[in-house]
Amino acid sequence: MRVLITGTEGQVDTSVKALGEKLGIEVIRIGLPDIDLSKPETLEAPIRAANPDVIISSAAYTSVDKAESEPDLARRINGDAPGELARIANVLNVPLLHLSTDYVFPGTKDGIYDEADTPEPASVYGATKLAGERQIAANTENFVILRTAWVYSPYGNNFVKTMLRLGESRDELNVVADQRGCPTYAPEIARALLTVAQKVVADPDPGLRGIFNLTGSGETTWAGFAEAIFTNSVARGGKAVKVNPIPSSDYPTPAKRPANSRLSGDKLYSIYGLRLDPWPTSLAQCLDALATAQQ
Repeated sequence: MRVLITGTEGQVDTSVKALGEKLGIEVIRIGLPDIDLSKPETLEAPIRAANPDVIISSAAYTSVDKAESEPDLARRINGDAPGELARIANVLNVPLLHLSTDYVFPGTKDGIYDEADTPEPASVYGATKLAGERQIAANTENFVILRTAWVYSPYGNNFVKTMLRLGESRDELNVVADQRGCPTYAPEIARALLTVAQKVVADPDPGLRGIFNLTGSGETTWAGFAEAIFTNSVARGGKAVKVNPIPSSDYPTPAKRPANSRLSGDKLYSIYGLRLDPWPTSLAQCLDALATAQQ
C-alpha cells in the first residue's frame, strides 16, 4: 500500500512516516515546495505523479489565534485545499482520510461530544476546518474524516514540549483549568490512520466511511495535563515545577477556545475496533522518547 500524506514536518505526518517504516508500508510525505495548500491548484499534478493507494490530509493552518486576522488564508488552506484533495481522490478512485478538530464544536455541551452532535464553531479556525469537512463530503463519498484534539508528540511544537521548555526557566507556571479535553498522542493517531487506511483501501463498504472522533482515552484539563507532564518529568530526573490553575478569563486569547473538547471514541471502536491508549500511558511514552532523543 502506497500512502500519500500532506505535510513534511508536522507531528502526524512524521509519526505516520515512522510507523510506516516499521510496518513496511510506503509513506510519501508531500509539502512545500511541491504543493502549496494556500494554492489548491498546485495539488493535482504531484499527487497524480505519486500514484497513491490512499491520501491522508494532515497538513493544515493551525495558528488558531492568527486565523482570526487571516480568515481568507485559513479558509483556503483548511477549507478549499481539503475539498480539492477530495476531488482529486475521487478522480483517482482512492480513499481520502482527513484530520479535523474538536474546534468544529462550540464547547458548550455538558456531556461528551459524539459524531451526531451539530457542529457550531466559535472561532475562525473552527469554521475553516468545518468548511473543509463539508467540501470533502461534497466532492467524494470515499472519505473518512477523523476529528482529533490536544495533539502532542516528541515532534514539532506542542503543549508537552512547551511546558517542559518553560519549566526550564521557571519554578511556577499558570495554566488554564476550566477547559477539558482528551490529550491525543500523534503516534497513536498514526496507528489509527494506517489501520483505517488499510481497511478502506481493501473494503468499499460505505459503513467504513464518514465522520469519526479520534482522541486519546480519558480526559483532563490543561492544568491537569501540565501537572502530569511535570510529575512524569520529575520521575525521569527532570525539574519540579508548580502548576497554578487559572480560569480562561485570566489568559485571554484572540480566538475563543472550547471549554469542553471531549470527544467520544465509541463509534470508531464499534466500526474499526480501534480505541487509543489512555492519555497518561501515551504521555509516559512521549516523555521517554524525548529523554532518549536528548541522550
